[in-house]
Amino acid sequence: MHLNQVKVIATLVAAMGAVLAAPAHAGKTLDAIKARGQVICGVHTGLAGFGAADSNGKWSGIDVDVCRAAAAATLGDSEKVKYVPLVAQARFTALQSGEVDMLSRNTTFTLTRDASLGLTQTAVVYYDGQGFMVPVKSKIKSAKQLKGQTVCVQSGTTTEKNLTDFSKANKLSIKPVVFEKLDAVEGAYFAGRCVAYTTDASGLASVRNKSAKNPADHLILPELISKEPLGPMVRRGDEEWAAIVKWVIYGLLEAEEYGITQANADQMKSSTDPVVGRILGTTDDTGKLLGLDKEWLARAIKATGNYGEIFERNVGPKSALQLPRGLNNLWNKGGIQYAPPIR
Repeated sequence: MHLNQVKVIATLVAAMGAVLAAPAHAGKTLDAIKARGQVICGVHTGLAGFGAADSNGKWSGIDVDVCRAAAAATLGDSEKVKYVPLVAQARFTALQSGEVDMLSRNTTFTLTRDASLGLTQTAVVYYDGQGFMVPVKSKIKSAKQLKGQTVCVQSGTTTEKNLTDFSKANKLSIKPVVFEKLDAVEGAYFAGRCVAYTTDASGLASVRNKSAKNPADHLILPELISKEPLGPMVRRGDEEWAAIVKWVIYGLLEAEEYGITQANADQMKSSTDPVVGRILGTTDDTGKLLGLDKEWLARAIKATGNYGEIFERNVGPKSALQLPRGLNNLWNKGGIQYAPPIR
């Protein structure tokens, strides 16, 4: 090989190495967020435990905490979030049009949504499944007993299609009673217009706790008829922002696995565990790979707590919803929540 060719190859290799080692560019969404000083987050119009505002306009829920963690990581302040309540039918359009930076709204990941809407799925925040709720006095104990019965369901959701599929597969001839808005679905069910109400099991627990005169009068049937992996979505074409949202969620899971909590995050900075050092930014600077600073994840953890704390506070056994951790436990505690390593 000629000497000049060797020099050219050596120059190209060096240049490639420099590109690989360089910090990531922030990306257009993060640039816009920093310029306005706010993350705009599409959330539910009101689903207790996931995304709901109280009488003072203060938002809470698992999906809300994801927005808060993203704001803490990117802007240094978990309160710098503008919440945009979206009905099911408007949620994807709002994200596609740029009205919101991220959709953190009890949304199921599916092939169609990932491949055809110009949007990107990030990480699963809650593994759910669709269920049915019936009045205890109906004496119905199984979803298979709903043959020929009316079932209240929200339009524009995976729930509606799952109900049709379940009815066909089991030859049940279920009669869907469809409403556009969630409060209309709830109102119809509690007024007795339908024998059953169907949505994600977590949503049923939320509705029963919030809207039933006496929650004990309503039974959530044992069968789950679908897989509903719920998590935030972002616009396709801004991989940098997609990576930030995804790794904030993974980071909160990793924090739980390594015992880093909202209360002890500062104290844990003295840990000699290399993984803890990477999570909290005391050793490796992982932030530069995302266009952020080295404290990005430490701030998110201090703002919301780790994943387990977020779950417990909003929907766990000690919360009003009293949902078991179940599938949403960490992989090493019997669940399927598993984050790729922060390294």
